[in-house]
Amino acid sequence: MADRSLRGIRLGAQSLQSEEGVVFMERRETTYKCDACKHVTTLMFASDAEPPQTWECRSCGAAAVLRVDGETITPEATDEKAARTHWDMLLERRTRAELEELLEERLAFIRARRGAGEESNRDKIGA
Repeated sequence: MADRSLRGIRLGAQSLQSEEGVVFMERRETTYKCDACKHVTTLMFASDAEPPQTWECRSCGAAAVLRVDGETITPEATDEKAARTHWDMLLERRTRAELEELLEERLAFIRARRGAGEESNRDKIGA
């Protein structure tokens, strides 16, 4: 029992598990090259995994392209939709004229409320 004592071990410092009986997955090295800064990124993927055609460059953030056997591939065009902004979604529901009318209504409401608030504050100060 003395050889299995946990005395003196810091939490998180060491794993008490062994790698005995663990079979690691086969891996392969995948290379990406950034066209913007010419930085080469090397990543490890499982040998049976399909690597993505582009990867974010670690140095400049641009899209780095997959290289296979030293040759840079051309990424296939995807059918992904472009991200819609809040403005795009708003324009799907209302016309620009309707939006301008709503803006004027809200501004008039805020100005009226602000004006009423200033008068009530003046009354309190003057009293």
